[in-house]
Amino acid sequence: MAFSLWPSRKTRAEDRPTQTPVDAPQTSSRETIDISQLDNSIQELLSIEGATGAAVVDISSGMALASGGNPGFDLNVAAAGNSNVVRAKLRTMKDINLRGEIEDIMITLESQYHLINVLNTEETSGLFVYLVLDRNTANLALARHKLNTVSKRVSV
Repeated sequence: MAFSLWPSRKTRAEDRPTQTPVDAPQTSSRETIDISQLDNSIQELLSIEGATGAAVVDISSGMALASGGNPGFDLNVAAAGNSNVVRAKLRTMKDINLRGEIEDIMITLESQYHLINVLNTEETSGLFVYLVLDRNTANLALARHKLNTVSKRVSV
């Protein structure tokens, strides 16, 4: 009796792996996402003086659900990286038994501000808004105020 590592050429239909067509819509755990509402939020964020990029990001996957602008780097890569920042802070808070929720995180660079506003409503839990500002043209206090206002209206 011979054994082969290769599957037999004759397979039953139910034994074959199912394949999704390339153009089939991809779904996630958030199947009811209102993309137009997210796009409107991105446009509103980009209208903030000094804003160069904005995204709404899933914390667990790092995937940007919506993004826009041209901050001079790959916004999707930055969104994924900043999801690591948020997850690390959440782990640290748990490790030191610190109660409460993260409202925002600010990263100050030589020429930019990176603002992360963690969304904490029931319908937006697990998301954050990421805003990139040009440090030379942005008013940080006003930008944070507007970011908070827009973030409160984000819904998925």
